[in-house]
Amino acid sequence: ACVVSILVNGDYNIPSNSTQVIYPILLIGGGLATYIDYSRENSIGTYVKKDPSDEESGKSKMSAEDQKMVNKIGLTVQDGLKYFFLWLFLLVGSVAAVKTGVAGEFVTLFESFFRIGSLIFGGGVVMIPMAQSEFVYEKGWLTDEQFFQGVGLVQSLPGPMFNFSAFIGALHGGFTGSVVGEIGLMGPGFILIFAILPIWANFRHILWFKAVLKGLNASAIGLIVGGCVFLYAKSVKCAADAMVFMLAGTLAGFYNLDAPFVILSGVIFGSVFSSLELGQKPY
Repeated sequence: ACVVSILVNGDYNIPSNSTQVIYPILLIGGGLATYIDYSRENSIGTYVKKDPSDEESGKSKMSAEDQKMVNKIGLTVQDGLKYFFLWLFLLVGSVAAVKTGVAGEFVTLFESFFRIGSLIFGGGVVMIPMAQSEFVYEKGWLTDEQFFQGVGLVQSLPGPMFNFSAFIGALHGGFTGSVVGEIGLMGPGFILIFAILPIWANFRHILWFKAVLKGLNASAIGLIVGGCVFLYAKSVKCAADAMVFMLAGTLAGFYNLDAPFVILSGVIFGSVFSSLELGQKPY
């Protein structure tokens, strides 16, 4: 997944918006690969296998604690289906509105973020190449420089990386645009969590489903690493940038410095290197 994501974002012959199709395929492929491996007698990976002496092994076993969780959630499977179809209606409806040309400025903004939010798996870093191809290269709403300035700004503030949507929305449509962008990106996850919760207590005990989750998680990690490689290649342009990267990475990785202070230290290091003209030779 990591290698393919780097290839997709770095090949001239592959359309930039293809990540929105390829990323989900990679995740599905990861889950399918571990399921096939789980089904083999001599599996390569390590899984909790079905016990031949237990006829019920591998099936859903809801404990008293799980039943308590289901009762606390208060959602039935039918409620979950309603939320799923709400998500599907918003996705298909907004895409259709944009494709037919009847969508206004804010509906177009909402559609872009809702579509990306429906395809993101693995965290905020994964959305960076998708958002750049969508808003910088295709729509031209902001420049590369503005894009990465926004990435740095959001990373230094509290909250998830998804708040980057508010930054892009504000650049395009002011305060209203920031609200629409935030709702659009956060909306799919918010709706789908209510669609999944009613069946999660049952599914989380199924052994083959646990194997599938291993593949999904591995693919998601690969996409995150690919996003980091992509971010490095786009952000580090000279030796001074690489020096800031190494210093900031050391503060975060070895000294466990909080992200806002790492960002601030990067600003200080970058300012010092720039003012003293150190390491300014481009790669």
